Amino acid sequence: MTLKKSASPQQLRWRRFKRLKRGYYSFIILFTLYLLSFLLPFLVNNRAIVVKYNDKYYFPGLVNYVHDTFNLGLANIYLADEFNQTGENDDPLFGEANYRLLSSQFEEESGDNYVIMPPVPFNPIENFLSLDGNPPHSPSSIHWFGTDDSARDVFARLAYGFRISISFALMITFISYFFGIIVGAFLGFYGRWFDILGQRLVEIWGAIPFLYTVIILSAVFSPSFILLVVIMSIFSWMGITYYIRGEFYREKTKDYVSAAIVTGENNLTIMFRHILPNALTPIITFAPFAIVGSIASLVALDFLGFGLPVPTPSWGEILKQAKASLRDWHLAVFPLVAMFVTLQLIVFIGEAVREAFDPKVFSRLR
Repeated sequence: MTLKKSASPQQLRWRRFKRLKRGYYSFIILFTLYLLSFLLPFLVNNRAIVVKYNDKYYFPGLVNYVHDTFNLGLANIYLADEFNQTGENDDPLFGEANYRLLSSQFEEESGDNYVIMPPVPFNPIENFLSLDGNPPHSPSSIHWFGTDDSARDVFARLAYGFRISISFALMITFISYFFGIIVGAFLGFYGRWFDILGQRLVEIWGAIPFLYTVIILSAVFSPSFILLVVIMSIFSWMGITYYIRGEFYREKTKDYVSAAIVTGENNLTIMFRHILPNALTPIITFAPFAIVGSIASLVALDFLGFGLPVPTPSWGEILKQAKASLRDWHLAVFPLVAMFVTLQLIVFIGEAVREAFDPKVFSRLR
């Protein structure tokens, strides 16, 4: 008779997570949307995916066609000249081709040439000042979510802002967890005077005002995505330190640690191979909520004007415009709905992870 192999704790936790449908489906939806966000240049963009012209194929979404591509030997010659594209007044068009206009031009010619555009043929930093009236423009059949105060498509900016917000939060969570785990592990494992001194240093570092630091650094350096990640990360690791420190204090008194010491294992091996896997449960369950906090922080910084530089797509920047133009309801409603849905999905994931990692689920007699 063959014995059935028992499932590992990780497998049991995954099964438990999958049974929690609200969290599991939220994870599938959010993960799928995040993967799709890396395909935005082919989904939301003003550059064509494929252009066929005179039996030649061009792929502007993948390749930047500059004058060297055509060996013309002249500066500022791009695809518009190669396609002999003309403007609205039939004047020759130079520089980068206007692919939306080129598509209409090829359709009117009724030839073999054609243009395949993304489903949403707008770029998040492209201005549509030729539209009737003054921006912001209300939602329409062309611009589904309207335009902002610079006549940029709101839907395109929200889509690209989603990728930026999630990437920002994931990077901060990873960096803060990396340093927080290392510092907390050493404090909890060695204890005594090392722990006392380390705790005082962490408390001093935590007393530095975050917002004032951002304002000062924004005045000295040009704000950027990397700069904000660094600033947020150096203030986000301290909370993780306390969790890991407490778990190490609890775990290092157990028998398996004493057995590892007796067998001659060095301290680093004991800390990161034996104790750490058993100390990760609280911070893993906390991770989705840390991501929520990071997204909210980025939106707040952009709203206050200390976030990502203009014209980077940002949810907070659109909300800042909404504050200045209360009559344009679409500038407030659509970013808030995007934030609510995204954060709610992450919260559902966090609840499911917390429930899946609850040790009481697997400690009952059956």
